[in-house]
Amino acid sequence: MPRIAVNVDGIRYEEEVEPRLLLVHLLRDRLGKTGTPIGCDTTNCGACTVLMDGKSVKSCSVLAVQADGCDIVTIEGLGTDGRWHPMQQAFHEEHALQCGYCTPGMIMAAIDLLRENPDPSEDEIRAGLEGNLCRCTGYCNIVRAVRRGAQAMSGQEVKAS
Repeated sequence: MPRIAVNVDGIRYEEEVEPRLLLVHLLRDRLGKTGTPIGCDTTNCGACTVLMDGKSVKSCSVLAVQADGCDIVTIEGLGTDGRWHPMQQAFHEEHALQCGYCTPGMIMAAIDLLRENPDPSEDEIRAGLEGNLCRCTGYCNIVRAVRRGAQAMSGQEVKAS
């Protein structure tokens, strides 16, 4: 079996993995990162989105061996010193969740979107989150949360919604 080394949420792991093991299963089953849900197993929903070397990926579509040598950030690795990441805080403040199943993937995709476009319009946010599905909210609060998170991450004064 191949041996891989990955940094997940700032911790280095060395694991022997079967070549067909998906990254989402490595994260959840072997490393205990259960904040990354398995939604559809077909890349349709985006619930399992994580950051791999700073870019969002659906971890159900990445083999663990493809992550060898990469830095992975899960929803659990976003906060620092017991504090939420600004995007997590924005989702909380804007009530951008109902059941919460899609929330980790939405937050990770939003962070990647802001890496490339730190001040997106509503249409750009909707396009940037296109591969992440929510069946509960209707997306309005999610879009507001991404705007609020963008303001907080850029150091702008956060405007009340």
